[in-house]
Amino acid sequence: MSETHEITATAQAQANPLLRPWQTPFETPPFADIAPEHFLPAFEQAFADHAAEIAAIEHDPSAPDFANTITALERSGKLLSRVSAVFYDLVSAHSNPALLEIDKEVSLRMARHRNPIMMNAVLFGRIALLRDNRASLGLTGEQMRLLERTYTRFHRAGAGLDEAAKTRMAEINERLARLGTTFSHHLLGDEQDWFMELGEADRDGLSDSFVAAAKSAADERGMTGKAIVTLSRSSVEPFLKTSGRRELREKVYKAFIARGDNGNANDNTESIVEILELREESARLLGYPTFAAYRLEDSMAKTPQAVRSLLERVWKPARARALADRDALQALVAEEGGNFALAPWDWRYYAEKLRQRRANFDDAAIKPYLALDHMIEAAFDCASRLFGLSFSERKDVPVWHPDVRVWEVKDSAGRHKALFYGDYFARPSKRSGAWMTSLRDQQKLDGDIAPQIINVCNFSKGADGEPSLLSPDDARTLFHEFGHGLHGMLSDVTYPSLSGTSVFTDFVELPSQLYEHWQEQPQVLRQFARHYQTGEPLPDDLLKRFLAARKFNQGFATVEFVASALIDLEFHTQPASATRDVRAFERSELEKIGMPAEISLRHRPQQFGHIFAGDHYASGYYSYMWSEVMDADAFGAFEEAGDIFDPATAKRLHDDIYASGGSRDPENAYVAFRGREPEPDALLRRRGLLDTPEAA
Repeated sequence: MSETHEITATAQAQANPLLRPWQTPFETPPFADIAPEHFLPAFEQAFADHAAEIAAIEHDPSAPDFANTITALERSGKLLSRVSAVFYDLVSAHSNPALLEIDKEVSLRMARHRNPIMMNAVLFGRIALLRDNRASLGLTGEQMRLLERTYTRFHRAGAGLDEAAKTRMAEINERLARLGTTFSHHLLGDEQDWFMELGEADRDGLSDSFVAAAKSAADERGMTGKAIVTLSRSSVEPFLKTSGRRELREKVYKAFIARGDNGNANDNTESIVEILELREESARLLGYPTFAAYRLEDSMAKTPQAVRSLLERVWKPARARALADRDALQALVAEEGGNFALAPWDWRYYAEKLRQRRANFDDAAIKPYLALDHMIEAAFDCASRLFGLSFSERKDVPVWHPDVRVWEVKDSAGRHKALFYGDYFARPSKRSGAWMTSLRDQQKLDGDIAPQIINVCNFSKGADGEPSLLSPDDARTLFHEFGHGLHGMLSDVTYPSLSGTSVFTDFVELPSQLYEHWQEQPQVLRQFARHYQTGEPLPDDLLKRFLAARKFNQGFATVEFVASALIDLEFHTQPASATRDVRAFERSELEKIGMPAEISLRHRPQQFGHIFAGDHYASGYYSYMWSEVMDADAFGAFEEAGDIFDPATAKRLHDDIYASGGSRDPENAYVAFRGREPEPDALLRRRGLLDTPEAA
């Protein structure tokens, strides 16, 4: 490079906030300085840097050893990781048309960058040589795990294929990257385009807090003074539970389940067909009969048969419970004089009525006690009592939206441990759902690098200065995502690839789902569930009714989840030729399992971002239930100790589960914590399904 070019490149780097050192607290991203046009040049530089680092490893004349191959790989790609973390946070949590356009380009470029690395024969040869001689290398347990995971990652990416197969695999990966991005953009488009305005006459049954949130949602869309229902789950589900207007419930429900399936420019059906064909082809190139067989080999479950066995074990009692509940709901319709058959848009509404009758409880009664700020306090307090963490809010850390809050996390000795970002409210620029991600992962390879962890949710914002009030499901979601967050914040490993949530998909939900248990504990609720207006604690009578009502409607909740997991499994085990008519395939699979007509899938195929907006959960949606077997069993360790904050149990939980990241085999990690393998019926017991006739 000439001197002039070097000066120009340096000037461009200094002008691009993604490429210069961040002079911010904790070296966090300076979001206010970052514009969409900064990303492509930053990615260009990051790709070039990473390619040069990989070439240096590939052409190292020294004999392969752990340091010059595995450790060198771990050190590579730092700029790419940094730029990617910021970009994907914004694309998911605060996108705009410019970012979405760039995302299409970046997803393709990312695939083109990664393919030649992951299929590099020389690099794979160095890794394979080390693996073959691993017993003589004097490695630590974590290093041995890293070597094995690195070998597996390259092998499963196709590094051992012949050149023709590698070329085809690269083409498939590029196309899948584009299709996954298109899928998520289509889904976001349908969610952004639809809303239903609520006039005064349309508010029958809706709580004041729901109407306040509906007004806030209208404000977000520039419709000041109006109130709207959006296609955010946090808007749809409470509307279906409480609206007395059956025709409006039908309208909202049908719009919600039609996302990505409207025959418009955002329709995802064709993308699904192509994704499934390409996944099947890639699996066969790698020597597997189906994509599910490929995907599940590298999981705790190991085989599609093991997954199906778990799901069917749960399906039978759940379906039996749901059918019994359906009959009770239909009787309630008749009792009220309704001359209609129960429909899917009626289930939640009449289930709430039945719950009020049977358990004398409804969500509206407890929501005033579940203010968002109080539930955040509760999540922090549990982490403090279990793991010695403390949280102090920081107003000086840059954020991507004014609603985002940041806390500094310190350990029991007062040392900086992590930063935690909370982005809690729904808005049009955010995709639906809730998730945890990071701006930086913990590692100790080059100094003690503290993680920067993000939780994103889609709660309804209170209007006119009122606090956001959560439903019990919302409060559980907050604890769930914070459990993932703790997995990232408490990580204590040396190598970046093993940090935090870098574990099998069917293990990654254990820390999150386990943490949900503390949210519903009486001593936690008595302390933090306080009325948002009066500050009064949750009355004991209401607390008892809430706890008694927890297992109500579990047949419905389990059926909508397990049916989705079974559909995911079938999509990826049956030949792609059998799935080309996506709607017909969906119908036939639901008929096969006896899906109650009054319940729909939690995620219909065209909106099933878990499995089609990327492949992280493809053939893996069952993971939540696999992990639930463990989390229900794991919380039993605290119950058996007689203290939900028992110090000895909490230390094992910290050391064996939350801090170990991917540095240990997950089965060994669980047994180290619990002293034995999980007991499967714990899941059915937790969901109240063991007393169902078909559970016997």
